[in-house]
Amino acid sequence: MQPGGQPNMQQIMEQAQKMQEQLMSAQQELADAEVTGSAGGELVTATVTGAGELKGLVIDPKAADPEDTETLADLVVAAVRDANRAAQELQAQKMGPLTGGLGGGLGELGLPGL
Repeated sequence: MQPGGQPNMQQIMEQAQKMQEQLMSAQQELADAEVTGSAGGELVTATVTGAGELKGLVIDPKAADPEDTETLADLVVAAVRDANRAAQELQAQKMGPLTGGLGGGLGELGLPGL
């Protein structure tokens, strides 16, 4: 610390750089990770990345009733929602420790007390 109780600017910049590297690493892990969600007893299964990008959709032929496409559409929506929920949980798990106590301060840097 410098006189007057102010943190050293070099230390702040080093801390910000380290935090940015950790965030970028966590974001890349999320982009690379895949999670699944399903509906209708796994008649429809959706796969999304940890960042929420839909990567795949598997529909069991038993779910494809030409007389009832509404149910199939509902199952697809439900499976995608379930996969997105799993992706959000993964995001919270990966990003939470990095962003949890950093709410105020400098926006993206989130350095508290500055």
